[in-house]
Amino acid sequence: MAARRVILPSADDLFRPTAKAASTPDGQPSAGQVDGHVAGQVDGRTPARPSGRVRHDEKMTVYITSEELLEIEHARLALRRTHGLAVDRGRLVREAVAIVLADLEANGGECALVRRLAEE
Repeated sequence: MAARRVILPSADDLFRPTAKAASTPDGQPSAGQVDGHVAGQVDGRTPARPSGRVRHDEKMTVYITSEELLEIEHARLALRRTHGLAVDRGRLVREAVAIVLADLEANGGECALVRRLAEE
């Protein structure tokens, strides 16, 4: 009796990238767009936007202090309480990184990141 071999889809088939729609179903610009332009454009180039709630293919481990983690959690709770935004810590960090990188691209040596790193 020959063994039957089951063929399953590969991980690439199951976890393929998803594309963000440029506009909502009613034709309105999606979040982050104003008059058809993505907020934060610098010199006609669009900085990388944080990915939001999609499956992520890459992982990076960052070690932080318990105080820094507590500050992130406080910020997350403040966003929910004050602005009605329920975001997880990963989304909050991805948004913060996107803001800092856009500032670096737009302002170069005058950005907050360069100033803070130069203080160390």
